[in-house]
Amino acid sequence: MYLQPKKKIKPFNINIMRSINPWINFNGNAEEAFTFYKSVFGGEFTKIIRFKDLASAEFPVAEHEANKIMYIALPIGKNNTLIANDVPEFMGRVNENENRSKIAISAESREEADKVFNGLSTGGDIEGPIGDSPWGTYAGMFRDKYGIEWIVEFDPL
Repeated sequence: MYLQPKKKIKPFNINIMRSINPWINFNGNAEEAFTFYKSVFGGEFTKIIRFKDLASAEFPVAEHEANKIMYIALPIGKNNTLIANDVPEFMGRVNENENRSKIAISAESREEADKVFNGLSTGGDIEGPIGDSPWGTYAGMFRDKYGIEWIVEFDPL
């Protein structure tokens, strides 16, 4: 027997949602990865916080992790922000093989899709070259040189 909620849950109205912002965990190379992403997307970081900025008696930070990224944000597109952090050693290592999610980018044109695809896939592994897809869009998939999986797509409709 399945448990039934005591009261009916009202669905959330997703039409009022501002955006969904991907947050990526890195094993100490968040700043390097985001400098690369910035070279592709352009823009400026809106915030960079290092672990040393939050160090205190209640939150001690090992000296070798002091300059690692606690929070970094790069606006991309109209209402989206790519966010990341380094995972400190005391929290364990990020297992790249377990993260099979993809970040999807909806481009405004084929040219923009090509630029983003070619830029982000540099040094990575292309899973599906960018081109016309069977479902009617212009799309491509790859894993970038930091192990993050992406889909870049342009839908002309």
